[in-house]
Amino acid sequence: MTTVGRPPVPTRIGDATFTWGERTFVMGILNITPDSFSGDGLIRAGDPVSAAVEQARRMVDEGADLLDIGGESTRPGHAPVDAAEEIGRVIPVLAAVRAALPAVPLSIDTTKVVVAEAALAAGADLLNDVWGTGPDASMAELAAGAGVPLVVMHNREEPRYDDVVREVVDDLRAALERVERAGVRPEMILADPGIGFGKTADHNVTLLRHLDALTALGRPILIGTSRKSTIGRILDLPAEERLEGTLATTALGIAKGADVVRVHDVRANVRAARVADAIVRGQWRSEPEGGPA
Repeated sequence: MTTVGRPPVPTRIGDATFTWGERTFVMGILNITPDSFSGDGLIRAGDPVSAAVEQARRMVDEGADLLDIGGESTRPGHAPVDAAEEIGRVIPVLAAVRAALPAVPLSIDTTKVVVAEAALAAGADLLNDVWGTGPDASMAELAAGAGVPLVVMHNREEPRYDDVVREVVDDLRAALERVERAGVRPEMILADPGIGFGKTADHNVTLLRHLDALTALGRPILIGTSRKSTIGRILDLPAEERLEGTLATTALGIAKGADVVRVHDVRANVRAARVADAIVRGQWRSEPEGGPA
Protein backbone atom coordinates (compact mmCIF):
# COMPACT_ATOMS: atom_id res chain seq x y z
CA MET A 1 0.00 0.00 0.00
CA THR A 2 1.06 3.58 -0.62
CA THR A 3 2.23 5.52 2.43
CA VAL A 4 -0.74 7.34 3.97
CA GLY A 5 -0.39 11.10 3.79
CA ARG A 6 1.42 11.10 0.45
CA PRO A 7 -0.24 11.09 -2.98
CA PRO A 8 -0.33 7.62 -4.56
CA VAL A 9 2.36 6.98 -7.13
CA PRO A 10 1.37 7.80 -10.72
CA THR A 11 -0.72 5.32 -12.72
CA ARG A 12 -0.21 4.60 -16.41
CA ILE A 13 -3.57 4.28 -18.21
CA GLY A 14 -3.06 3.61 -21.89
CA ASP A 15 -0.61 6.16 -23.23
CA ALA A 16 -1.30 8.66 -20.44
CA THR A 17 0.32 8.99 -17.02
CA PHE A 18 -2.02 10.12 -14.25
CA THR A 19 -0.04 11.94 -11.56
CA TRP A 20 -2.24 11.96 -8.50
CA GLY A 21 -2.50 14.96 -6.22
CA GLU A 22 -1.65 17.62 -8.80
CA ARG A 23 -5.18 18.03 -10.19
CA THR A 24 -8.51 16.26 -10.51
CA PHE A 25 -9.15 14.11 -13.59
CA VAL A 26 -12.52 13.96 -15.32
CA MET A 27 -13.96 10.71 -16.71
CA GLY A 28 -16.73 11.10 -19.28
CA ILE A 29 -19.54 8.53 -19.37
CA LEU A 30 -20.64 6.80 -22.57
CA ASN A 31 -23.74 4.69 -21.86
CA ILE A 32 -24.40 2.23 -24.69
CA THR A 33 -27.77 1.23 -23.23
CA PRO A 34 -31.49 1.81 -23.86
CA ASP A 35 -32.34 2.22 -20.15
CA SER A 36 -29.77 4.47 -18.47
CA PHE A 37 -31.21 6.15 -15.36
CA SER A 38 -29.79 9.48 -16.57
CA GLY A 39 -31.57 9.33 -19.92
CA ASP A 40 -28.37 9.40 -21.96
CA GLY A 41 -28.34 5.83 -23.28
CA LEU A 42 -27.15 5.73 -26.89
CA ILE A 43 -28.75 2.47 -28.05
CA ARG A 44 -31.88 4.37 -29.05
CA ALA A 45 -29.86 6.50 -31.48
CA GLY A 46 -30.33 5.56 -35.13
CA ASP A 47 -26.61 4.82 -35.39
CA PRO A 48 -25.30 4.29 -31.84
CA VAL A 49 -21.69 3.88 -32.96
CA SER A 50 -21.60 7.21 -34.77
CA ALA A 51 -23.51 8.85 -31.92
CA ALA A 52 -20.99 7.48 -29.41
CA VAL A 53 -17.99 8.68 -31.43
CA GLU A 54 -19.56 12.14 -31.74
CA GLN A 55 -20.23 12.25 -28.00
CA ALA A 56 -16.71 10.99 -27.22
CA ARG A 57 -15.14 13.70 -29.40
CA ARG A 58 -17.27 16.35 -27.73
CA MET A 59 -16.36 15.15 -24.24
CA VAL A 60 -12.64 15.20 -25.04
CA ASP A 61 -12.96 18.67 -26.57
CA GLU A 62 -14.67 19.75 -23.33
CA GLY A 63 -11.76 18.47 -21.26
CA ALA A 64 -12.40 14.81 -20.43
CA ASP A 65 -9.18 13.01 -19.48
CA LEU A 66 -10.58 9.53 -20.07
CA LEU A 67 -13.84 7.90 -21.16
CA ASP A 68 -15.83 5.10 -19.52
CA ILE A 69 -17.89 2.89 -21.87
CA GLY A 70 -20.64 0.64 -20.52
CA GLY A 71 -23.29 -1.56 -22.13
CA GLU A 72 -25.45 -2.59 -19.17
CA SER A 73 -27.40 -0.22 -16.97
CA THR A 74 -26.71 -0.49 -13.24
CA ARG A 75 -29.75 1.50 -12.13
CA PRO A 76 -32.15 -0.17 -9.65
CA GLY A 77 -34.51 -2.51 -11.47
CA HIS A 78 -32.48 -2.56 -14.67
CA ALA A 79 -32.97 -5.34 -17.19
CA PRO A 80 -30.06 -7.82 -17.04
CA VAL A 81 -28.01 -8.16 -20.21
CA ASP A 82 -26.21 -11.36 -21.17
CA ALA A 83 -22.56 -11.29 -22.20
CA ALA A 84 -23.22 -11.71 -25.92
CA GLU A 85 -25.61 -8.76 -26.03
CA GLU A 86 -23.30 -6.60 -23.93
CA ILE A 87 -20.38 -7.39 -26.23
CA GLY A 88 -22.55 -6.57 -29.25
CA ARG A 89 -23.31 -3.17 -27.73
CA VAL A 90 -19.94 -2.03 -26.47
CA ILE A 91 -17.26 -3.56 -28.70
CA PRO A 92 -18.21 -1.78 -31.96
CA VAL A 93 -18.40 1.50 -30.02
CA LEU A 94 -15.14 0.94 -28.19
CA ALA A 95 -13.31 0.01 -31.40
CA ALA A 96 -14.69 3.07 -33.21
CA VAL A 97 -13.84 5.44 -30.36
CA ARG A 98 -10.37 3.89 -30.14
CA ALA A 99 -9.82 4.55 -33.85
CA ALA A 100 -11.18 8.10 -33.63
CA LEU A 101 -9.31 9.05 -30.44
CA PRO A 102 -6.19 6.86 -30.31
CA ALA A 103 -4.49 8.79 -27.49
CA VAL A 104 -7.47 8.96 -25.10
CA PRO A 105 -7.55 6.37 -22.28
CA LEU A 106 -10.67 4.21 -22.48
CA SER A 107 -12.31 2.31 -19.64
CA ILE A 108 -14.77 -0.58 -19.90
CA ASP A 109 -17.52 -0.59 -17.28
CA THR A 110 -18.55 -4.22 -16.86
CA THR A 111 -18.87 -7.00 -14.31
CA LYS A 112 -18.34 -9.77 -16.86
CA VAL A 113 -14.83 -11.05 -17.49
CA VAL A 114 -15.65 -12.20 -21.03
CA VAL A 115 -16.84 -8.69 -21.89
CA ALA A 116 -13.73 -7.20 -20.30
CA GLU A 117 -11.53 -9.56 -22.34
CA ALA A 118 -13.24 -8.52 -25.57
CA ALA A 119 -12.92 -4.85 -24.59
CA LEU A 120 -9.20 -5.17 -23.94
CA ALA A 121 -8.78 -6.78 -27.35
CA ALA A 122 -10.68 -3.85 -28.89
CA GLY A 123 -8.45 -1.25 -27.22
CA ALA A 124 -9.66 -0.66 -23.65
CA ASP A 125 -7.01 0.55 -21.19
CA LEU A 126 -8.80 0.27 -17.83
CA LEU A 127 -11.27 -2.14 -16.19
CA ASN A 128 -14.07 -0.65 -14.08
CA ASP A 129 -15.86 -3.27 -11.96
CA VAL A 130 -18.91 -2.18 -9.94
CA TRP A 131 -18.64 -5.42 -7.95
CA GLY A 132 -15.01 -4.88 -7.05
CA THR A 133 -15.66 -5.80 -3.42
CA GLY A 134 -17.25 -9.11 -4.38
CA PRO A 135 -15.50 -12.45 -3.74
CA ASP A 136 -14.77 -13.31 -7.40
CA ALA A 137 -11.12 -12.61 -8.25
CA SER A 138 -11.41 -13.28 -11.99
CA MET A 139 -11.58 -9.58 -12.99
CA ALA A 140 -8.49 -8.85 -10.91
CA GLU A 141 -6.70 -11.82 -12.46
CA LEU A 142 -7.56 -10.51 -15.93
CA ALA A 143 -6.24 -7.04 -15.05
CA ALA A 144 -3.06 -8.55 -13.65
CA GLY A 145 -2.48 -10.70 -16.71
CA ALA A 146 -3.13 -7.85 -19.12
CA GLY A 147 -1.13 -5.34 -17.06
CA VAL A 148 -3.97 -2.81 -17.01
CA PRO A 149 -5.35 -0.75 -14.11
CA LEU A 150 -8.51 -1.73 -12.26
CA VAL A 151 -11.17 0.37 -10.54
CA VAL A 152 -12.35 -1.48 -7.44
CA MET A 153 -15.80 -0.21 -6.49
CA HIS A 154 -17.68 -0.84 -3.26
CA ASN A 155 -21.06 -2.55 -3.50
CA ARG A 156 -23.42 -4.62 -1.38
CA GLU A 157 -26.54 -6.64 -2.11
CA GLU A 158 -28.42 -4.90 0.72
CA PRO A 159 -27.88 -1.37 2.15
CA ARG A 160 -27.37 -2.49 5.73
CA TYR A 161 -24.62 -0.90 7.81
CA ASP A 162 -23.86 -0.16 11.45
CA ASP A 163 -21.22 2.41 10.44
CA VAL A 164 -21.27 3.02 6.69
CA VAL A 165 -17.97 4.92 6.50
CA ARG A 166 -15.98 2.42 8.54
CA GLU A 167 -17.52 -0.57 6.76
CA VAL A 168 -16.96 0.82 3.27
CA VAL A 169 -13.33 1.55 4.11
CA ASP A 170 -12.89 -1.92 5.64
CA ASP A 171 -14.59 -3.65 2.70
CA LEU A 172 -12.45 -1.75 0.21
CA ARG A 173 -9.26 -2.46 2.16
CA ALA A 174 -10.01 -6.18 2.10
CA ALA A 175 -10.86 -6.01 -1.61
CA LEU A 176 -7.64 -4.15 -2.44
CA GLU A 177 -5.66 -6.81 -0.62
CA ARG A 178 -7.43 -9.55 -2.61
CA VAL A 179 -6.74 -7.71 -5.85
CA GLU A 180 -3.06 -7.39 -4.99
CA ARG A 181 -2.89 -11.10 -4.14
CA ALA A 182 -4.35 -11.76 -7.61
CA GLY A 183 -1.32 -10.00 -9.07
CA VAL A 184 -2.44 -6.41 -9.69
CA ARG A 185 0.29 -3.98 -8.68
CA PRO A 186 -0.78 -1.39 -6.08
CA GLU A 187 -0.11 1.53 -8.41
CA MET A 188 -2.59 0.03 -10.89
CA ILE A 189 -5.57 0.09 -8.48
CA LEU A 190 -8.15 2.86 -8.03
CA ALA A 191 -10.75 2.82 -5.24
CA ASP A 192 -14.39 3.89 -5.63
CA PRO A 193 -16.78 4.15 -2.62
CA GLY A 194 -19.72 3.18 -4.85
CA ILE A 195 -22.04 6.11 -4.32
CA GLY A 196 -25.55 4.84 -5.09
CA PHE A 197 -24.61 1.15 -5.03
CA GLY A 198 -25.94 -0.88 -2.10
CA LYS A 199 -26.54 2.32 -0.13
CA THR A 200 -29.44 4.56 0.81
CA ALA A 201 -29.45 8.29 0.12
CA ASP A 202 -28.47 8.91 3.75
CA HIS A 203 -25.54 6.49 3.38
CA ASN A 204 -24.40 8.29 0.23
CA VAL A 205 -24.49 11.72 1.88
CA THR A 206 -22.61 10.40 4.92
CA LEU A 207 -19.95 8.83 2.71
CA LEU A 208 -19.45 12.03 0.76
CA ARG A 209 -19.21 14.01 4.00
CA HIS A 210 -16.46 11.68 5.20
CA LEU A 211 -14.88 10.80 1.84
CA ASP A 212 -11.46 11.73 3.21
CA ALA A 213 -11.59 8.54 5.29
CA LEU A 214 -10.82 6.65 2.07
CA THR A 215 -7.44 8.34 1.76
CA ALA A 216 -6.25 5.89 4.44
CA LEU A 217 -6.36 3.24 1.68
CA GLY A 218 -3.47 4.95 -0.10
CA ARG A 219 -5.09 4.64 -3.53
CA PRO A 220 -6.51 7.24 -5.94
CA ILE A 221 -10.20 7.84 -5.22
CA LEU A 222 -12.77 7.82 -8.02
CA ILE A 223 -16.31 9.02 -7.35
CA GLY A 224 -19.41 8.74 -9.49
CA THR A 225 -22.21 11.00 -8.29
CA SER A 226 -23.34 12.45 -11.60
CA ARG A 227 -27.13 12.92 -11.81
CA LYS A 228 -27.69 10.22 -9.17
CA SER A 229 -30.91 9.72 -7.24
CA THR A 230 -29.45 11.05 -3.98
CA ILE A 231 -29.13 14.45 -5.66
CA GLY A 232 -32.68 14.04 -6.91
CA ARG A 233 -33.86 13.27 -3.39
CA ILE A 234 -32.18 16.37 -1.98
CA LEU A 235 -33.43 18.70 -4.72
CA ASP A 236 -36.64 16.88 -5.67
CA LEU A 237 -35.59 17.02 -9.33
CA PRO A 238 -35.44 14.51 -12.21
CA ALA A 239 -32.12 13.28 -13.61
CA GLU A 240 -31.95 15.84 -16.41
CA GLU A 241 -32.12 18.70 -13.87
CA ARG A 242 -29.40 17.57 -11.48
CA LEU A 243 -26.39 19.36 -12.97
CA GLU A 244 -25.96 21.95 -10.22
CA GLY A 245 -26.29 19.26 -7.56
CA THR A 246 -23.68 17.18 -9.37
CA LEU A 247 -21.31 20.15 -9.48
CA ALA A 248 -21.68 20.57 -5.73
CA THR A 249 -20.66 16.94 -5.18
CA THR A 250 -17.74 17.36 -7.58
CA ALA A 251 -16.34 20.39 -5.75
CA LEU A 252 -16.95 18.99 -2.27
CA GLY A 253 -15.65 15.57 -3.30
CA ILE A 254 -12.40 17.16 -4.47
CA ALA A 255 -12.12 19.01 -1.16
CA LYS A 256 -12.41 15.63 0.56
CA GLY A 257 -9.79 13.88 -1.56
CA ALA A 258 -11.37 12.73 -4.85
CA ASP A 259 -8.85 12.25 -7.66
CA VAL A 260 -11.22 11.30 -10.51
CA VAL A 261 -14.85 12.34 -11.05
CA ARG A 262 -17.02 10.24 -13.36
CA VAL A 263 -19.60 12.50 -15.02
CA HIS A 264 -22.14 12.94 -17.81
CA ASP A 265 -21.75 16.72 -18.20
CA VAL A 266 -18.06 17.14 -18.91
CA ARG A 267 -17.60 20.85 -19.62
CA ALA A 268 -19.39 22.05 -16.48
CA ASN A 269 -17.64 19.51 -14.25
CA VAL A 270 -14.22 20.34 -15.71
CA ARG A 271 -14.80 23.99 -14.85
CA ALA A 272 -15.97 23.13 -11.33
CA ALA A 273 -12.96 20.84 -10.86
CA ARG A 274 -10.49 23.50 -12.00
CA VAL A 275 -11.83 26.02 -9.50
CA ALA A 276 -11.87 23.40 -6.74
CA ASP A 277 -8.29 22.43 -7.61
CA ALA A 278 -7.18 26.07 -7.44
CA ILE A 279 -8.61 26.35 -3.93
CA VAL A 280 -7.90 22.87 -2.56
CA ARG A 281 -4.65 21.93 -4.30
CA GLY A 282 -3.25 25.41 -4.94
CA GLN A 283 -2.78 24.60 -8.63
CA TRP A 284 -3.27 28.16 -9.88
CA ARG A 285 -1.60 31.52 -9.70
CA SER A 286 -3.09 34.84 -10.72
CA GLU A 287 -1.28 37.05 -13.24
CA PRO A 288 0.48 39.23 -12.49
CA GLU A 289 1.69 37.58 -9.29
CA GLY A 290 0.37 39.49 -6.31
CA GLY A 291 -1.81 41.70 -8.50
CA PRO A 292 -5.53 42.33 -8.06
CA ALA A 293 -7.88 39.45 -8.80
